[in-house]
This record gives sequence, structure tokens and C-alpha cells, in this order.
Amino acid sequence: MKTYVCSLVTHILGLVLSVAGATLAFYWQLWFCLAVCVLVAAGLCCNLYRVQMKQVEMMRQIVEGMKRSDFSQLPYPVFRNRAMNELAAEWTSAIKQVRERLADEEVRRQYYGNLLDTVDTAVVVADGGGRNEWMNRAARDLFGDLHRMPDEVWDGIRKNDPVIRLEGSASPVDLALSAVRVQLQGRECYMVSLKNIHGALEKNEMEAWQKLIRVLTHEIMNSISPIISLSETLSERTQSPGSDKLLQEHIRQGLQVIHRRSKGLLEFVENYRKLTRIASPVKRSVQVFSFFADLRRLFPDEALRFGEVTPSCVVQADRAQLEQVFINLLKNAREACSGIPSPKIEVEALSCSGGVTFMVRDNGVGILPEVAERIFVPFFTTKSGGSGIGLSLCKQIVSLHGGYIRVASEPGKGSCFTLFFPEN
Repeated sequence: MKTYVCSLVTHILGLVLSVAGATLAFYWQLWFCLAVCVLVAAGLCCNLYRVQMKQVEMMRQIVEGMKRSDFSQLPYPVFRNRAMNELAAEWTSAIKQVRERLADEEVRRQYYGNLLDTVDTAVVVADGGGRNEWMNRAARDLFGDLHRMPDEVWDGIRKNDPVIRLEGSASPVDLALSAVRVQLQGRECYMVSLKNIHGALEKNEMEAWQKLIRVLTHEIMNSISPIISLSETLSERTQSPGSDKLLQEHIRQGLQVIHRRSKGLLEFVENYRKLTRIASPVKRSVQVFSFFADLRRLFPDEALRFGEVTPSCVVQADRAQLEQVFINLLKNAREACSGIPSPKIEVEALSCSGGVTFMVRDNGVGILPEVAERIFVPFFTTKSGGSGIGLSLCKQIVSLHGGYIRVASEPGKGSCFTLFFPEN
């Protein structure tokens, strides 16, 4: 393999000599020599053109390989030349880097593709018109061979709905919808994730029913068992011989116990009915300043302090239900501070753009962590004689207002209940 400079110099000298010979032959009218010089010059031009085309062909192969994403063939210089060797080496290094980068990206693509196929969340990439460009296995199982996003999903994306209902061929499916709009190569696309929440809702509902059934069974059995036992005892006493006065006394005591347990069971059922019959709140503008003033009259306790609020602080709520919530919370706070040397209960209100946040703090005995997780469960109570519906009622009322209630407590240091009521 010749060097490129040597070949180029040889061709140039040959062309110069051929042109000079042709000129002299024409001057001396040596037509045969003229023809020979012209043929030699033409041959040298063709050969020089062929040499250049070899370089062009090498570049063309590289470009064609890049177009086909085929980086298996590396460029080799046609001539021995330091500049050409350095260029070929740089091309080789660049192609190897691109090949390694593409291999890494292919591995990552397969990894993420397999990972997305294993999750139970449907993931879809769609263009701005709703045409599906890529789907994972869960999405294919959900949509089948659809090439476009279902109308329910597309409408949910445009309306920014967090939950949609997909009307399938068998039964409707509730889906949690999340969509992100991105720009891919100048195109608007949507990355959509859809999570079937029907199973989760059924599971939570079943757990709630199981808890409720356990509580109901426990309370009813605790009341029915002694009633049955007493009724059997009274029945036996009426058949056995004995003093009439003594028999009457036993019957009277048994009837008192039956009456007391029946009354307790009736109260339990009434409390349960209260939980299931909370009326929808009639929201009105309630001035927090005047609301706190009414609470002061209901709880004239020196340990109770209300934070300063401006007259412009207004909460949108049902006043009667709001009072019911705070009465339950303040009664619980007062009971928690009953054995504290210096009891302190604080009620504050913070107004923000999204609504009003209330905080009820006390320095009472606090709540154990395992108890704090269950205090809002209906009929759960740690008090002797407590019904266990006060905090559950509070949570339901706040939830019906569109807000939330949270508790933070530390045993021995007190508790803080946080309530948020939205402005609408």
C-alpha cells in the first residue's frame, strides 16, 4: 500500500511531464508522440480520480453505516500516510464510542422495558392527537390492540381528572390517571400512567367492613351473653322451690341487669346510627373571631386559651357541625389534662389562601403511638365508659367539608389536633 503523498506527487509529476511532452510533440509535429503523451496524461488523470474516489468511498461507507446504525465496519486508510492514519484512528475511536453508547442505551432500553412490563400500572406514550406510540404489558392487557387512547382517558387528560372510569366490555374499571406532557424531537407527547384502584378500593372497603363487624359482634355478644345467662337463671329459679320474697328479689335483680345491658346495647346501636346519619353540611361564612367567643362561653375554663384572630378570618363551614367538632376535641383535651398540675389548652386559627387551619393543643398525658393510629376508628376508645364515636364523628364531619384532621402526640407531653377546612 503506497503512501498518499508519494502517489499524489507521482501523479502530478507524470501529468506535468505528459503535458510538456505533448506540447513539444505538437510543436515539432510528432503526432505519434503527441498521442502517446495525451493518452498517458488521460491515464494519470483517471488514476488520480480513482485514488480520490477510494477516499470518498471510505467516507461513504462510514456515512452509510451511520445511517443504518451499523458500526461493525471500521474505516481503514487506503494509503500509508500519517494524516490519513490519524484521521482513520479518530474515526475508529469515535465509531467505537458511538457503538458502545448505543449498546449501553439498548441494554438500558431493554431493562426499563422489561421493568415496565412487570409492573401492574399501565404506562402509555401517546402523541398530541391521542395515538398510542408505546405501551407496556399492563396497558396492552387493559386496552388490547387499540391504536388510539380511549375517549374516557383522553377526556380525563384534557380535564386533568385524577380518577376516571373506563367502560369496558365486561365491567367498568376505576383508574387513577396521571399524565405528563413532554416535548420529544419537537413533538408534543403524553406519558400516561393508569392504575387500577378498583381492587384497592374493594380491599379497603372489605377491611372497613371486617373491622365494623368485629366491633359490632364484640359489643352485641358482650350484651347478649349475660342476658341469655340471666334469663336461664331466672327461668330455673322460678321452677325451684323457695321463698317467694327471695325469688322476687332474684328476679328483680336479674331484670335490672337485663334492663341495664339492654339499655347499653340500645345506646351502642344509637351511636352507630349517628355515625351513619350525618347530614351533609350547609356551608356558610363563619367568622372565626365570633366562633371562638362562643366556645369561650361554652368552656369557661382558665386553662383554655384562644389565639388572636383578625375579624377578616372566615371559614366556610356548617356552624353547628363545626361546634360539635370543637366540643368533642375540647372535652377530650380537658380530660387529658385532668391530672396535670398546670393544665394548658390552646386553640389557634391560621388563615391562608386555600382555607383555614385550626390547631387544638394540650399538655396532657398524650397518646401512645399504637393508639394514635386507631383513635379515628369508630367505637375504638381507651376510656372506661367511652362510646368511641367522638373523634370518628369529628373526622367524618371534617371530611364532609372537604378537609382533613390529623393528630400529633407524644406520651407525657400532650397532643395537637390539626384541622383544615378549605375555602370552598
